[in-house]
Amino acid sequence: MASTNDLKNGMVLKLDGGKLWSVVEFQHVKPGKGPAFVRTKLKEVLTGKVVDKTFNAGTKVETASVDKRGMQFSYKDGEQFVFMDTDTYDQIMVDPKVVGDAANYLLEGFEALVAMYEGSAIYIELPASVELVIEHTEPGVQGDRSTGGSKPARLETGAEIAVPLFIVTGEKIKVDTRDGSYLGRVK
Repeated sequence: MASTNDLKNGMVLKLDGGKLWSVVEFQHVKPGKGPAFVRTKLKEVLTGKVVDKTFNAGTKVETASVDKRGMQFSYKDGEQFVFMDTDTYDQIMVDPKVVGDAANYLLEGFEALVAMYEGSAIYIELPASVELVIEHTEPGVQGDRSTGGSKPARLETGAEIAVPLFIVTGEKIKVDTRDGSYLGRVK
C-alpha cells in the first residue's frame, strides 16, 4: 500500500478489483478552498486504455510489485516472442498481445524492458527511438507534393511508416517507437 502523495510516473497500481494501472502523469492540487487532491492519468496495463482519475490527497492505494528487467529479443517462435534476460540468460516466451505495437520495431538482438508481474510478462517498454533500415520505398519525384512531401516506406521489421521524399531504399533511419514517426537519417 502507498499513499497518493507518494505517486510517481511509471508506478503500477492495483485498482478496480485487481486491474493493473500504470501512472502516466500525476499532479498534486491544493485549491484555495477545500481539501487537497491528486489528479492522475492512468493507463491500464493489459488493454492500454487511458483514463483520468482523481484521488483525495493521502488516500491509500494498493501498489503492484512489477519487476522491470532489461531483456534482449532473441527470436519469434511461431506466434510467441522469445526474450532473454541479459543478467541470468533465462529465456521467456511473451504473448503477441503483450508485445502489441512494439513488434513493429523489434529485431533480433534489440534491448527492451520487460515488465514482469507474478511470473508473467505484462508489457514491453522499448527505447523512445530505434534505428532501422528501409527495406523498400518508391523513389520520390522532385515536385511531387500531393502527399505533403512524404511517401510510404516499409522497414526491415515489416512495419510501414511515412518518410520524406528524399529517403531511399537501404537507408538507415531513426523511428519514434511511441507513434511510428520518422525522426531523421542515421549517418
